[in-house]
Amino acid sequence: MALTARERVRAAEEAVRQLREGLARVGVTLPSLRMDPLTAADEGALPLVELGRCNLDTALRLAAVLEGPR
Repeated sequence: MALTARERVRAAEEAVRQLREGLARVGVTLPSLRMDPLTAADEGALPLVELGRCNLDTALRLAAVLEGPR
């Protein structure tokens, strides 16, 4: 069964919430993190999540978190 438009938007909003909380736990904030409202309007497609732009410090912290302990 295909998701309704409302279910797709809710799923994208939930993904944004989970990403925001998970990143916050490791000290990373992506200020532009959001659901892309233009793709949410597209009937039949899943909305995109915008990770957005960030400054160099945030990019380096995110890269360090992704690299993890070695």
